[in-house]
Amino acid sequence: MAEFDVDLFVIGGGSGGVRAARIAAGHGARVMVAEEYRMGGTCVIRGCVPKKLFVIGSHVRQELTDAAGFGWSIPSATFDWPTLIANKDKEIARLEAAYTANVEKSGARIAKARAVFEDAHTLRLSTGEKISANVVLIATGGAPNHGAAIPGLEHVISSNEAFHLEQLPRRILIQGGGYIALEFACIFAGFGSDVTVVYRGDNILRGFDEDVRSHVRSEMEKEGITILTGCTVTGVDKHGKEYTSHLSNGSSIASDQVMFAIGRHPNVANLGLEKAGVAINPSNGGIAVDHFSKTSAPNIYAIGDVTHRFNLTPVAIREGHAFADTVFGKRPVQVDHADIPTAVFSQPEVGTVGLTETQARAQFSHVDVYKTSFRPIKSTMSGRDTRVLMKLVVDGTTDRVVGCHIVGDTAAEIVQAVAIAVKMKATKADFDATLALHPTAAEELVTMRTPTARYVRDEAAE
Repeated sequence: MAEFDVDLFVIGGGSGGVRAARIAAGHGARVMVAEEYRMGGTCVIRGCVPKKLFVIGSHVRQELTDAAGFGWSIPSATFDWPTLIANKDKEIARLEAAYTANVEKSGARIAKARAVFEDAHTLRLSTGEKISANVVLIATGGAPNHGAAIPGLEHVISSNEAFHLEQLPRRILIQGGGYIALEFACIFAGFGSDVTVVYRGDNILRGFDEDVRSHVRSEMEKEGITILTGCTVTGVDKHGKEYTSHLSNGSSIASDQVMFAIGRHPNVANLGLEKAGVAINPSNGGIAVDHFSKTSAPNIYAIGDVTHRFNLTPVAIREGHAFADTVFGKRPVQVDHADIPTAVFSQPEVGTVGLTETQARAQFSHVDVYKTSFRPIKSTMSGRDTRVLMKLVVDGTTDRVVGCHIVGDTAAEIVQAVAIAVKMKATKADFDATLALHPTAAEELVTMRTPTARYVRDEAAE
């Protein structure tokens, strides 16, 4: 067997790559991690974590407004954007240091450099160093994609730049209708910006349950966010510090900032993949992998967003752990990608796990739907015009709960727990047998007794 400098070389110091490196080192492997930017990757540095901090900060405005209904008289509050940015930067720096320390404590070596393939076993670093590796893991993640070129595209920012704006925009136009677009729309609106969302589809949150899509849109519009669907931005002009976005419907919108959040693409460019024999999946543009995250090259694996399967941090972490156990722990582990819980940290928040109603009706012959929309207890005193949505989708033949969808405060926290029940194949009878915890919004999940809809597929029509 050829002698290599390391047993495992990881390209990318994000959540998935770090988990794989630490677990592999724990199994006794000699590990090296190359990260050209900052340890922690998209989630920690310019994604989930700073985004959630912004969400929490922007929600304070709503809390201040609601407080009056509970007897609080609060003097006029002021908000300072630079303070938010500075404090966010300090927290991200702390997390980056923690990620770095944890990798080094595991025994792995970190190279602050870009790594590209010279062949399947050789990596060349931007420092000039060459490393030979028995196994290589690609964990380079993804990056914002602005789509087709349009006039003035150079004036458009992505979520990356949104975390570092020098000042809060008074008016912002955001193109996109998914997680990132809606989360930032609510963040900026919460901090006081005038927000317009532009989306090409007929409604926001494509792929989510239809009731969730309509409920979130209604709630966002109640908060003063303008949502324009069925159109796109065709060009952006700059006039001093102001921008004019031209839309495909013939209208134009003035703003102080234009942000695109229309998708992300896998970071596969300029890695030398062709020299290593690593194939791209033509259907999604990510690196093609099997159930064990192995690429077309027998010693090279890929995990996380670079595979473009499920672009979620916990998925990358689970895939990284499974890879390390499989290859270096000699214990084959396949990641189960079914029933992955997910959240949209919009305001109100979305938490969901399992199948949508549409998916369930396509998959099962009998589907029962339990749905409720109600005013949360807090709004009865605050006077806020808002409603919570809760929905269970049930396989009518087996009584198994196959989907849960919630829109409202702490929806993600609730769904994380419900996901355990869905994963364990709990039935509606199991939910019904669980005592309610009162007074909570979540108690509705165990008190909905009567289906709001029942569907039986006409077998003759198939």
